[in-house]
Amino acid sequence: MELINNLIVSIVQILPKSTIHIFAKKYIAGEELEDAIKVVKELNKKGILATIDVLGESVKNKSESQEAKNECLKVLDAIEMNKLNANLSIKPTQLGLSIDKDFCFQQVSELLERAKKYNNFVRIDMEDSTVTDATIELYNRLREKYDNVGIVVQAYLKRTINDVEKLNPSKANYRLCKGIYIESEKIAYKDKQKIRDNYLLLLNKMLDDGNYVGIATHDDYLIEQAYKMIKEKNIPKDKFEFQMLYGVKENLRDKINSDGYKIRIYVPFGKHWYAYSVRRLKENPHLAWEITKSIFSLN
Repeated sequence: MELINNLIVSIVQILPKSTIHIFAKKYIAGEELEDAIKVVKELNKKGILATIDVLGESVKNKSESQEAKNECLKVLDAIEMNKLNANLSIKPTQLGLSIDKDFCFQQVSELLERAKKYNNFVRIDMEDSTVTDATIELYNRLREKYDNVGIVVQAYLKRTINDVEKLNPSKANYRLCKGIYIESEKIAYKDKQKIRDNYLLLLNKMLDDGNYVGIATHDDYLIEQAYKMIKEKNIPKDKFEFQMLYGVKENLRDKINSDGYKIRIYVPFGKHWYAYSVRRLKENPHLAWEITKSIFSLN
């Protein structure tokens, strides 16, 4: 099946942009901030929280990075103006991490200052393993001054348990996800159940040490096990939330919401939707099969 999925990914990448957009629009709010605001308002009406992401990463120069920062500032302003129950997620390489670490620190600090003014929060996303150390370093540096910032860790990386043990004493605010970047088996688990087992090991450690955790997964098994862990440990509802991507497993999203748990949806928007869509396919070829079925079922 993996061979078939990878073949489908290759085919999908040569399809016209207009065809890609047919399925991409299910997972992306749109190209403009107004599109994201509209989506978040609809989610909030259902009692569902959101985090907004301005699409784009690995910028080439400081000018592009400053433009991205300004877009992020507009997101924070819009959240406040529209009284949305939402926060901001950022890609550190979009804000200059690979260009100049000090420059990136200043960029993100400006976002955190604006968020602090609005009593809001910024989540630093985790990208591929080439920037894991730099991202954690950035987060730790920011935490010395700000308490409205969180980080993402990936369960498929073998190093993550050590990272969590180092981060936990500072009461880190986590998003725990499986991880979707293509990494070497030297540093990443490849077996599905091993990734699941490590995810639960990490979640257990985070909760035991009193950290706030965004349990980010679409895996029914992991959600079921998280439910059990939360109940067995009697974890208060203000110490965790569930998180999912926009447009994915909406029935499961609604079930978590109806079960009385906080659920936050990752809502991306922007003009870089095409690159985002193709990248997600490369990193998670299992999506390719669903996409192909969708294309051939269109009338």
